[in-house]
Amino acid sequence: MKKKLFSKNEMKELEKNPNVLSVTEKVITYHPDFKVKAVLENIKGESPARIFMDHGFDLDIIGKDLPRKRLYRWRKIYNESGEMGLTLDNRGKTRVERTSAKELSMEEKLKKAEARIKYLEVENGLLKKARRVREAGVGEEKTVLTSSEKFQLIDRTIRQGQLKNMVNYLCDLARVSRSGYYVWLKAGGIRKSRLEQDEKDILLLKEIFYKKNQKVGALQIKMFLENDKKVVMNHKKIRRLMRKYNLVAKVRRMNPYKKMAKASQEHRVIPNHLKREFSQAEPGKVLLTDITYLYYGNGQKGYLSCVKDGSTKEILAHYLSNSLEMDIVYKTLEVLKKSVLNKFHSKAILHSDQGVHYTNPLFQKKVKELGITQSMSRRGNCWDNAPMESFFGHFKDEVEYKGCKSLSELKHVVNAYMKEYNHHRYQWGLNKMTPDQYRSHLLTA
Repeated sequence: MKKKLFSKNEMKELEKNPNVLSVTEKVITYHPDFKVKAVLENIKGESPARIFMDHGFDLDIIGKDLPRKRLYRWRKIYNESGEMGLTLDNRGKTRVERTSAKELSMEEKLKKAEARIKYLEVENGLLKKARRVREAGVGEEKTVLTSSEKFQLIDRTIRQGQLKNMVNYLCDLARVSRSGYYVWLKAGGIRKSRLEQDEKDILLLKEIFYKKNQKVGALQIKMFLENDKKVVMNHKKIRRLMRKYNLVAKVRRMNPYKKMAKASQEHRVIPNHLKREFSQAEPGKVLLTDITYLYYGNGQKGYLSCVKDGSTKEILAHYLSNSLEMDIVYKTLEVLKKSVLNKFHSKAILHSDQGVHYTNPLFQKKVKELGITQSMSRRGNCWDNAPMESFFGHFKDEVEYKGCKSLSELKHVVNAYMKEYNHHRYQWGLNKMTPDQYRSHLLTA
């Protein structure tokens, strides 16, 4: 039967188990204390599978037959040599060699001491770059090296120190398997080619990342690659490269409690007819609206009112003002009317929060005259208008509006972004299309 090979994710999962010293694609090296515990529990009548599961092993990963095979071998060693046999047990060595190791000569001891010193010198340099993790229940951080990093450490020690016949000793010192080291060594060409490919791919990512002012994430970059560069790249690889080359998108930290507190201050007047059914695959049927603050210049404040199509995510109308008077929503309705050429969907719904602008009787009258049904979010529940809130969040992430000196300059920046958003910003939820492309797609369908 073919021997099971562990995937990278399975190897990482196994390495988290304190009963495991090291893992390669083929071999798990167990902690001697675990071997002793397992044998003693098995002698008391506990089944091999239950012993492994109780000590944190997933049988779907290691295989259902492995516990039985390991316990059979460990019990045999235990019966021959006791606990000492399990502690000294190493594959590839005879029982006699384990129980009665020959005395090393002075020259051999000096060679091993020299190898250990060189290993520790290289390790000290590598540990400065290694990640640190916090031990559960201890509260202290410790440096952790992966098996790959340990193999790199051994290889560097051998080359820099010009050491011979020290692979076994250094592998024991690093607590990794000798076979795993040679597998890693053999894969050097693959690692080199992957590194070269990463260096080519990151150039494409950086071009998009910096062109968009460092305000795009992995999914946005993926869509730009596919649509503009005709390059297909897995989003997981994009995330890996962004981590590797430290490309961190400058985005906001969401604060839902602040939004909910704002919504809860208003009064509910009209029922929530929409009930979060934002995307109904009919352009113009679901219209979402809201107002947001824009701080610019030297403490100046602008107010942006928008209407968004829930199905296509297109911004159908927007109006910028330096005042929160009712005129801001009236002007927005006028822009919306021109945008759709006064041809609204027969079942159009205009959904908003319970702000004073939308509860105003005159505003409600104007909406009704347009043949639109009005709907409002429930009290204290900003999620009922989540797509509108999401748009304002992306807007503030991606637009450099704070440096504007005047309202006219701010209007120019806002207008440019709305055009970019509707016609050039690809969106994952729109089958990787822009809002304008998706509207055409729905109308064609």
